[in-house]
Amino acid sequence: MTATYVIGLDYGTESARGVLLDARSGEEIRSHTQPYRHGVMTRQIADGTPLPSAWALQDAADYVEAARDILATLGCGHTVEAIGLGFTASSPMPAGRDGAPLSELFPGEPHAYVKLWKHGSAQPHADAINRAGGDFLTNFGGKVSGEWLLAKAAQLAAEAPQLWSRTDRFIEAGDWLVWQLTGSESRALGFAAYKAQYSSTAGYPPGVVPDLERRLSTPLPVGSEAGRLAADWRARTGIEGPAVVATAVIDSHAVLPAIGGVSTGTLVGALGTSAVYLYLSEAFKPLPPGIEGVAKDGTLRGLWCYEAGQAGFGDMLAWFVRTFPRGTDLDESFRSYNAEAEKLEPGENHLLALDWWSGNRVPLADSSLSGLLAGFTMNTTAAGIYRALVEALCYGARTVVELFEAGGLDVDRIILTSGLVRKNPLLVQTMADVLGRAVEVPDIANGTAVGAAIHGAVAAGLVADYAEGGRRFGARAQQRCSPLHQNIAVYDRLYSSYRLLAADQAIHRSMRELNRIDTERIAVTPA
Repeated sequence: MTATYVIGLDYGTESARGVLLDARSGEEIRSHTQPYRHGVMTRQIADGTPLPSAWALQDAADYVEAARDILATLGCGHTVEAIGLGFTASSPMPAGRDGAPLSELFPGEPHAYVKLWKHGSAQPHADAINRAGGDFLTNFGGKVSGEWLLAKAAQLAAEAPQLWSRTDRFIEAGDWLVWQLTGSESRALGFAAYKAQYSSTAGYPPGVVPDLERRLSTPLPVGSEAGRLAADWRARTGIEGPAVVATAVIDSHAVLPAIGGVSTGTLVGALGTSAVYLYLSEAFKPLPPGIEGVAKDGTLRGLWCYEAGQAGFGDMLAWFVRTFPRGTDLDESFRSYNAEAEKLEPGENHLLALDWWSGNRVPLADSSLSGLLAGFTMNTTAAGIYRALVEALCYGARTVVELFEAGGLDVDRIILTSGLVRKNPLLVQTMADVLGRAVEVPDIANGTAVGAAIHGAVAAGLVADYAEGGRRFGARAQQRCSPLHQNIAVYDRLYSSYRLLAADQAIHRSMRELNRIDTERIAVTPA
């Protein structure tokens, strides 16, 4: 019998990764990673045009190059039943009616490029949308984030109206890539609901951005077939077979079936560059205050999924070890810092941090905020600072958990997943200690890519549902980490101080003033 396969693609912030899975046994045969040629453009675009503060762009051509490389490496000569795709979001881009990125037509115009999820300069436009209000904000805590599609569309329309007039499609990069692979435009409900406030009853919010609705289209539920791999892509990659392509999924959502996160009462923390927390429920309850949003059929069929997150997570720790290295590469520096920080008892470092290096998502939805370290003494060490950053991330996670439960969403099980989690036992133990409850870490190397493959398998009808897909392709084992009793009381006290700092309006005003000073400085700096 001819072997058949499923491919899962995971498009992250810095690179894309793919896995090839045996369609019958679920075994992972091979994986491959491709960095983006232009990476994340924060200072200038490819032609040297400088970027203002708080910009983060990507080149759509990098996504195509990565897909071509990964699909050819994994799929050449193989019979592929299905392809699934997870993509970091919200990362929208302007395109023509035929899908051509406007960055190809206007390579020197920053607004023509993909605005990556961490692009922060759209926050004032989000603030204006929030002040205007509307029923579409009900399931999103009364506010949208500057990271989301509506704010970025508003920024483009206001700051580059001539480019907006040339924009026939304003589309999430994940949806756009599916369009490239299949030759037909298909929008995904997850992106539309969580990042553009689409409702199955009311559609997209009207009147928020001039003529935005015609640049969008009706989305398909998660697990839908978007089309089959187009002939030109088969020629490029050597892929054979049906190659059904599923609608794209937000990357942090895609991982759920691969780690067993498919049932009511489960809270999954996808702790990557940023962190996303997903709570699953068969029954609907009003959105708890501070939580970002809720939608049905955009993450898993038949379930409501409540979403919250931290704007910075792994990238915050990576910033520290890159800025203050202790080894020849990132991994060696992490090992050194973890080893020394593990020797410190909770509170011994005499430090407290706010985990807002990339702004705050929950509960403030404010990308203009920034990080804070307090408690320095002459005894402060680098390892002590590193541990304070780890602890701050866990305090942010605890804030999320408490908001869910305060809103009547009982958390019965917590699953943490990512490469960072699997490589950083200090982080996992600190998370359990700060939360005061056990956490589970599935034993799976490429969870998001495998999850994307399961979405493809569902769309192609290879499995009946996500639970079956998880059993066939997902994690076979997991580790359980329980809190250390002697640490819980100390972290309760530290967390109380964290909450006081996080609520201090004077601190918020100071952070925003720092942003204004930096922006004004850049504006007057000679070219």
